[in-house]
Amino acid sequence: MAFEITDKFLEKLSDVINANDDKAITLLFREVHYADIAEVLDEVSFDEAIYIIKLLDSEKTSEILTELDEDIREKILKNLSTKEIAEEVEEMDSDDAADIIGELSEERQERVISALEDDELAADIKELLSYEEETAGALMAKELVKVYETWTVAGCMRRIRGQAKDVTRVHSIYVVDKEDKLIGRLSLKDLIIAKSEQKISEIYIDKVDSVNINEDNEEVAKIMAKYDLEAIPVVDNNKVLLGRITIDDIVDLLKEEADKDYQMAAGLTQDVDSDDSIFQLTRARLPWLFLGLLGGIGAFLVMEGFHGVFSKYVALFFFTPLIAAMAGNVGVQSSAIIVQGLANDDVKGSVNSRLFKEMLLAALNGVILALFLFLFVWAYQGKIDLALAISVSLVVVIIVAGLIGTFVPLFLNKRGIDPAIATGPFITTSNDIFGILIYFLIAKLILGI
Repeated sequence: MAFEITDKFLEKLSDVINANDDKAITLLFREVHYADIAEVLDEVSFDEAIYIIKLLDSEKTSEILTELDEDIREKILKNLSTKEIAEEVEEMDSDDAADIIGELSEERQERVISALEDDELAADIKELLSYEEETAGALMAKELVKVYETWTVAGCMRRIRGQAKDVTRVHSIYVVDKEDKLIGRLSLKDLIIAKSEQKISEIYIDKVDSVNINEDNEEVAKIMAKYDLEAIPVVDNNKVLLGRITIDDIVDLLKEEADKDYQMAAGLTQDVDSDDSIFQLTRARLPWLFLGLLGGIGAFLVMEGFHGVFSKYVALFFFTPLIAAMAGNVGVQSSAIIVQGLANDDVKGSVNSRLFKEMLLAALNGVILALFLFLFVWAYQGKIDLALAISVSLVVVIIVAGLIGTFVPLFLNKRGIDPAIATGPFITTSNDIFGILIYFLIAKLILGI
């Protein structure tokens, strides 16, 4: 049965904390998964969260810390001593340990690393912190199982037992040469059925996927998704095996990217949460809201330039929101499809072919919608020329909006800019202005004003 955080549970937890009943607290969390405990810490007060973290054993709290929201974890770490953080870190895999220590100030980083009793872990953390962010090197863990091609099967089995105790999950056994260069992988089945005196060089599989230490982490995610890999080894430019990236790291990465893209599409310039300060939320929202304001001013100036059209055909004014809305909606739809395709590496072929396809699609949708609108305006206003002007404008506006929504994210992607930015207010605002301008130009042309 899944654990559920209820008001009754939180009330009971608060009571035992206030009573300093450490035994009762330990019993409450004895069978609770660390991810669920992390959610509990999000619900309780900060002082209660600190109390729980300091009470539970490091083996459990080290896992809890990796699951906590970054802001909450930052506050908790500030209230833990150097020794306490070092004790937590020593229970973590090297990649998680590096992530936690990387959130500290440089001074505290040095103190925590110096306080570690495990010299090998300390060296691994220093190495991982040296790699650039958003690369395979920064994402990988140092824990893995590797064997040398010169070992016998019997000797290999003994050494694997020693290595495996430090590895949470053994996804693969990697084979290296005497210079630690990755040359293949080892099937557990082949290892079990092989004769004890056989050399690893006789039974290993020489085909193994790997990524370079400087590979972008999004590219790593695409490779692992494409080949359905649970783990992938990381090598340097000389093919020396340095670490591995596992599927749980990729899942976390994809979630972070999805959250970031969603916020960018909504017009947020930085990563924020609902419980951030008003100042942080304002700073994240204001730039795109200001762009929307400029877009509105632009639309006003366009409409003011056509006041003569309004004076003769007042009905045109009342259809302006419809034209602007359709332009914005079509642009967002087109850009969203392209951004999703770029993220999944599904966008193939030339830009021209993609634009041509989008133009045909937009034209088909536009004609269908325009026919309905033509009949409505003609029936409601009784003026066929007005109905024709509005419906033709709608077709052209939809085509242009579709082309803009397709071209902009492709252009941004070519320039190394995150194309997710194109699915938000940028596309909506630009298409509103272009849509209104095209609308009045075509109306003026057809109506002969």
